[in-house]
Amino acid sequence: MRGAAGRVDTNGVLQMLRLAASNLDLVRNVAHAFFGRRGGVSEGIYSSLNCGPGSGDDGDRVIENRRRAMQALSPAGAKLVTLYQVHGRDAVAVHEPWETAHAPKADAMATNVPGTALGILTADCAPILLADAEARVVGAAHAGWKGAAAGVIESAIGAMERLGARRDRLVAAIGPSISQPSYEVGDEIRTVLGQAHSDNEKFFTQSSRAGHWRFDLSSFAQAQLKRARIENTLAVRPCTYLQESDFFSYRRATHRGEPDYGRQLSAIMLL
Repeated sequence: MRGAAGRVDTNGVLQMLRLAASNLDLVRNVAHAFFGRRGGVSEGIYSSLNCGPGSGDDGDRVIENRRRAMQALSPAGAKLVTLYQVHGRDAVAVHEPWETAHAPKADAMATNVPGTALGILTADCAPILLADAEARVVGAAHAGWKGAAAGVIESAIGAMERLGARRDRLVAAIGPSISQPSYEVGDEIRTVLGQAHSDNEKFFTQSSRAGHWRFDLSSFAQAQLKRARIENTLAVRPCTYLQESDFFSYRRATHRGEPDYGRQLSAIMLL
């Protein structure tokens, strides 16, 4: 994992948190970033780089935050596309950018169009970015436990293959998500994932509460990539729940009884 130093404003204040995966850094003609919550213009519970148009934040501030993120990703310019994420498995091909209001309901996408940045919005779920340098195809997926179990990672790979990618060449990175010590789930999730694959049991440890478990979402997503025959994988592992100054967290907001929460952006694009 590599953490970028961030952008500095005229007052010398550290503004933007950007993390990068070392394996994707080596992929030629591809730019990517896992952004945190610092460096934007939003205030209050959305402070400050909230890139989620589905939040209750001021729309103009979200637009400015997304513009800043794209400027940091590619100073030469990038057109950001994000999805109406529904925790499912559907993937779409991106042939041209769409307006945010017309985003398709899906949780993965792929493109071979340079200058189009595929953006995934998260607040504890795992963002996954993928690239095939030779085919010049990139992909992105939103993987909570439900979407990952339903097959969203395989759907993302399939969408890339339909554009000419090959899975034996794919490079994949999993971005910051909620860590296992902070992610308590009930018996029902352990049962569902255990029935899907017996090896999934290893991603759960016993919680102090009866009938509850601590789930390792990042390792589960990485295992899904390996099962899809993607060998070059890496997980960027800061915890979105614990690192409040750096990341938004749905679960943290819920535990505090806050009315809403921001979303951080992860993005990948062909140069």
